[in-house]
Amino acid sequence: MAAFAGVAATGVVVARAERRRRAYTPDQIRTRLRQRHAEATTPTPD
Repeated sequence: MAAFAGVAATGVVVARAERRRRAYTPDQIRTRLRQRHAEATTPTPD
């Protein structure tokens, strides 16, 4: 019974994450990717 509840809970979490991901417009995704790329390629001071 506990295993079934765990599987069901995991499915709910995955479904919610997928809905959030699909809620973004292509322009929002593009903007976020560009921001993340800029942050990743900016040299950090030593």
